[in-house]
Amino acid sequence: MRLLHRTSALLAAAVPAMLAASLAGLAPAHATPTAGSPSPVRHQVSCPRGFVCIYPEIEFGGQPYVKRAVDGSVRHLPDYIRGAGSSVINNSGRTARVYQKDTYFGRHVCVGREGGTIGDLRSYQLNDVTHSLHIGDTPCGA
Repeated sequence: MRLLHRTSALLAAAVPAMLAASLAGLAPAHATPTAGSPSPVRHQVSCPRGFVCIYPEIEFGGQPYVKRAVDGSVRHLPDYIRGAGSSVINNSGRTARVYQKDTYFGRHVCVGREGGTIGDLRSYQLNDVTHSLHIGDTPCGA
């Protein structure tokens, strides 16, 4: 039983990183190129349906932290995105709240369901201070 728990925990930690790596090079899910527009220069990764993605650069640049919404909230974001989030995409049917401190404390912002985005967390005074992510059913503004 103990081995099964460890294996499940390792798998749960590895899946988002593997998913993000497999999506490398794709355009953001919300981007629609226009005729004659240049390709984005920086590395961008799309956020899959059913997931919440926190990006280390504004306007969805860099390798995101990818979290499947049905797996629930994260009280302490992994080190590589903790204190480094700059933009968020929520492609899930649940709301996503990004918090300034661990365990859902401090300043926060809510990202709406089904394609809600915040391209620049600086306007919410949350750029590079993301520490926890609460995924729930309470609508933004409630």
